Amino acid sequence: MRDRLIFTAQLLFTLLVAAFLVVPALLSISAGITVNYFRGISSGLTLQWVAQVWDLYADTIGLSFVIALATLAVTLVVGVPAAYALHVRGGRLSRVVEEVITLPLAIPGLAIALALLLTYGGFGAFRRSWLFILAGHVIFTMPFMVRSVMAVFATIDIRTLDEGAASLGASPLRRFVEVIVPNAMPGIVAGALMVVTLSLGEFNLTWMLHTPLTKTLPVGLADSYASMRLEVASAYTLIFFIMIVPLLVAMHVLAEREPKS
Repeated sequence: MRDRLIFTAQLLFTLLVAAFLVVPALLSISAGITVNYFRGISSGLTLQWVAQVWDLYADTIGLSFVIALATLAVTLVVGVPAAYALHVRGGRLSRVVEEVITLPLAIPGLAIALALLLTYGGFGAFRRSWLFILAGHVIFTMPFMVRSVMAVFATIDIRTLDEGAASLGASPLRRFVEVIVPNAMPGIVAGALMVVTLSLGEFNLTWMLHTPLTKTLPVGLADSYASMRLEVASAYTLIFFIMIVPLLVAMHVLAEREPKS
């Protein structure tokens, strides 16, 4: 009886916390599909606000995906070999390099953006390009790719696999592409989903680095809340959720399917 009461209390507490977190999001989303937010659902349902957001911010949404995919490409090309090198090398130097790579996790996004502005802000063309935001996103997301891949390497004997492939005459490049990368695929996929999700949702760093012509989805969302009527801003939130939630679900499913060490 006591255990049942404890379980019931824990369940109720969990449901209350979940409701506290979910209800505001649901209300915000519902405002984006109602004719008039202040009158509520009784005013009728409509997709005109979603269409208006798409007309006004389609370029912003498209740029967000361009930056997210470009960030993913850079982190894959740089992060996977870096994780492999750090794992194989080992030792104090590798630990120092790993800490340097993961340092952005402990630094606020605004501080990273300010450092980029102070260092590269004088390069006019680069500063006005979306590549400037890309640089910030790569710095911010690289630790997640490196850590995800290294976590997989820690569960398998990469060195033995590499030596076995070398004994069969495979070149270093071929060993990396055909042996190392396939074995690291669970970490690569998990890291990739995390990188894309973080890039799409990153606001603090992007807000400091963007220009009027290089707004991303979160910056456009903030602008819509500041300058548009509530229904338009809420419709923007709905579009944001539609894009982000599938990636979060995929991350959760992948985490459940990964073999435990």
